[in-house]
Amino acid sequence: MSIQMLADGMRTWKAVSTVTAQDDHVASLRNELERSDARLHLLADVSAALASILDASEALGRLARLMVPQVADACVVDLVEDGAVHRVAAVHRDSARTPMALSAGPLPGPDASTAPLAQVLRGAGPVTLTDFGVPGEAGSLQEAQLRLYRELDAAEVLIVPLQVRRQVFGALSLVRSAAAAPFDSQVTSLAVDLGHRAGLAVENARLYALQQSTAEQLQRSLLPDLSGLRHLELAARYVPAREGAEVGGDWFDAFPLPDGSTVLAIGDVMGHDLKAAVRMGQLRNMLRALAYDSGDSPAGVMRRLDGVMQGLSTTELVTAVIARIYTPASGPWLGHWTNAGHPPPLLITPTGDTRLLEDGLAPVLGVDPALARDDALLVLPPGATLLLYTDGLIERPGEDIGRGFTRLRQHAASLATRPLQEFCDELLAKSKDGQHDDVAVLGLRVPSYSTPLTPSAD
Repeated sequence: MSIQMLADGMRTWKAVSTVTAQDDHVASLRNELERSDARLHLLADVSAALASILDASEALGRLARLMVPQVADACVVDLVEDGAVHRVAAVHRDSARTPMALSAGPLPGPDASTAPLAQVLRGAGPVTLTDFGVPGEAGSLQEAQLRLYRELDAAEVLIVPLQVRRQVFGALSLVRSAAAAPFDSQVTSLAVDLGHRAGLAVENARLYALQQSTAEQLQRSLLPDLSGLRHLELAARYVPAREGAEVGGDWFDAFPLPDGSTVLAIGDVMGHDLKAAVRMGQLRNMLRALAYDSGDSPAGVMRRLDGVMQGLSTTELVTAVIARIYTPASGPWLGHWTNAGHPPPLLITPTGDTRLLEDGLAPVLGVDPALARDDALLVLPPGATLLLYTDGLIERPGEDIGRGFTRLRQHAASLATRPLQEFCDELLAKSKDGQHDDVAVLGLRVPSYSTPLTPSAD
């Protein structure tokens, strides 16, 4: 081979090597871009999942499912609650292993433990493990964690805190097997970011739950105690909305008047928040004062309530039924009522006949206090049940209200002979499917008149 041919060969080899190197660089850049794009998509998916759910355990379970297998072979999420570590989510590439990871239940608290998980829960920051140490004492957090890592075939574990500001709510553990690449700085940075977002979700969920609990306790505290009306057979129930809705303004009341009659009332203040519950309490107190002091008919009390409500409160719209029950020692009982845009009371006879009491209907409170309002009067049959209720008992999204009334009448007819307390419980149980709003129920059972019934001294 001549020197010239050798030189030409060397130049050709260098050119090919340069092109190959450029291709490798382009391929490397393309791979890096694809990984960055995947991380951005993961962040977007996790953010959407955490923001759309107010139940912390459900949100963290979705987070864990998004992490596997894109970031890790397994993902475990632990929360600190009441001084103990609670495993709320565990996902493995092999779904058969997930139940084992969740079977431990509540674990020992992190305060005195030297386990890496405990260190993170105490604020140590991200920790990467390849040496999991010795098991430690039986029943300890370290022993439970080592057992978990063995179940998951862990070769490397990255633990990051679910932290907001300086408060650590829990920890996110990412697990990779021996066959997987080790965690690099980019994955660690991603995990820390996700831990912060998950911590915000937990904080928001707990604040929301606290607000809901406070509002519900306030609402329940404003509902009346019926024990002072022992001369009447009454039953009342309040059931908050089942799904995600806030506490609303559903209310009921029952109280005696100086002439021996009794007022039964039920209503719904517009709104689903703490303000609605407060306004409900204000409205109930105004109704009591007006009815007791005026001695007016139900329609007259409703007109007074409408005027006072619009002049002295910020309550906007309210539906309500006010009924006055006359209970003579002998002879028939009488129901005297008026209705301000509320679902009509239901009368159920012992034989199962039902009737919606649609008389005495007028517009809702809050429109015009000068509107005319009428009363309706009815003899209450012996053994009958008078039922007052809010719209959550009958309304379902997308359903004609007529179907709700039909369903209510059918259920009530089937329960006509049950004891009143059982009647209310069973009615709510039969009507709970599809419930999206608060429900208040107030029932009165008319005696059979076998013996005279008079108001008790207390």
